[in-house]
Amino acid sequence: MSSPEQHDNDPMKPDGLVNPIDTDYQVGQDNVVVKVGPFGLDIHNRVFAISGLAVILFVAITLIFREQAEPLFSSTRDWLTGNLDWFFIGAANIFVILCLVLIFTPLGKVRLGGTEADPDFSYLSWFSMLFAAGMGIGLMFYGVSEPISHFSTAFAGVEVGSDGARTDWAPLAGAAGDPEAAARLGMAATIYHWALHPWAIYAVLALGLALFSFNKGLPLTIRSIFYPLLGERVWGWPGHIIDILAVLATLFGLATSLGLGASQAAAGLNHLFGMPEGVAMEVLLVIGITIIALVSVMAGLEAGVKRLSEINMTLAALLMLFVIIVGPTLAIITGFFQNLVSYLQYLPALANPVGRADANYSQGWTAFYWAWWISWSPFVGMFIARVSRGRTVREFLLAVLLIPSLACVLWMTVFGTTAIQQFIGGYEDVANAALPLQLFTMLDVLPWAQITSFIGIILVVVFFVTSSDSGSLVIDTIAAGGKVNAPTPQRVFWCTFEGLVAIALILGGGLIALQAMAVSAGLPFTIVLLMSCVALVKGLSSEPRIDS
Repeated sequence: MSSPEQHDNDPMKPDGLVNPIDTDYQVGQDNVVVKVGPFGLDIHNRVFAISGLAVILFVAITLIFREQAEPLFSSTRDWLTGNLDWFFIGAANIFVILCLVLIFTPLGKVRLGGTEADPDFSYLSWFSMLFAAGMGIGLMFYGVSEPISHFSTAFAGVEVGSDGARTDWAPLAGAAGDPEAAARLGMAATIYHWALHPWAIYAVLALGLALFSFNKGLPLTIRSIFYPLLGERVWGWPGHIIDILAVLATLFGLATSLGLGASQAAAGLNHLFGMPEGVAMEVLLVIGITIIALVSVMAGLEAGVKRLSEINMTLAALLMLFVIIVGPTLAIITGFFQNLVSYLQYLPALANPVGRADANYSQGWTAFYWAWWISWSPFVGMFIARVSRGRTVREFLLAVLLIPSLACVLWMTVFGTTAIQQFIGGYEDVANAALPLQLFTMLDVLPWAQITSFIGIILVVVFFVTSSDSGSLVIDTIAAGGKVNAPTPQRVFWCTFEGLVAIALILGGGLIALQAMAVSAGLPFTIVLLMSCVALVKGLSSEPRIDS
């Protein structure tokens, strides 16, 4: 054990007792540093080169063979979700169980950053940042469409997939003809995808990053978590492969979100202003918003993404408050608690990985979601890790699991309940509209629809920009061997390629292609995350614990 002095100038240094890992590895020792005029690069030679070349090759092949790409993406998504849904569902269950075990065992008394470490942020600031991490394009895109889709399934016996596909047979339809029961089942099925399970995915990786960086003294990169399993080999090719998979998973996960945001923004612009929809408009939106993201990247973290995030959170809160006030207020308020109860009631059936008959739900929704959340885990996990120094493991897990989960439940309840009540009242357009348009269709029957729909478009665009900017920072940190202040041109590179990947996927098959790559990238990284669970427990077991 060691008890170093407090280092106010280096937040990565521990305070109090820790059990650091003794290694000769230095952050950036394998990096290539290049200076060309005012531009500089400081990159991990193997991780950056292989990840960058893989992305360039993917974009080129997809754009050259566009006609062949769409059926390939479709068959890839269908095979992965159809044959491996049990794997994704079972893995997510393991992450939840691990988090619960850590909360209720002595390992929960380990403090991130050392036994004497003080939190870097107050509870209010910390909770706000956790809440911000839980908000994204996914909530804008699926906030109305998922609850109303599952409600339609349960009420009418027509099953709707996450890509809008419908089938005539619906095992999820456990409340045919009963609107109240259908609403409970539909909201439970929605909340399952946005509450404990996805946040457990994030929590496992975030906790590993925080522990091995703040307590063990290793670089802030994914490979560091695997030191208990790989030893010094973690700095060689086994570690390179882990970081490359993290870069590719994050990149394709972000591209999926950017593609969803572009399709929703295009639908909103067509709905409000009659602007043409289609692939060309979505590509133009990706290009335009990527340019805005590049400006944010070059402005820096404080001047760029921080201010945009604050604007976005304010607009999102105002939009949600507006819907609560002018929508079915009583149904929303009571529904929040009823939905939590329904979620817990149906959770065992929804989380069952085997013997499922509801293929369109377990494969078309859940398997896609878990792979998508997993591909986002390096991005959100690193953000959560960097703001959680000074918290105990128990405190960390309770907050990361509960605060964002409750925020997502509230968002889904507000928008989902409003849409369901509209449908029950006879407004069937809210269920029949295309998925990207359903938010705007719901807002149509509320006051000031033009204004709120325009705010919705702005939210999608700013979510797009902040996700791209923050995601570029995380990818760059991994591709720079764990350096947190690498040169800005590297972030410009990754930000640009996020946009190019999103464009390639839109041209190569739209929503189906986006989902296919999220699942494809999520599959190998799911294996990485499962292995990290073992390394995390081993790392925590060797750490000193606080007395209280």
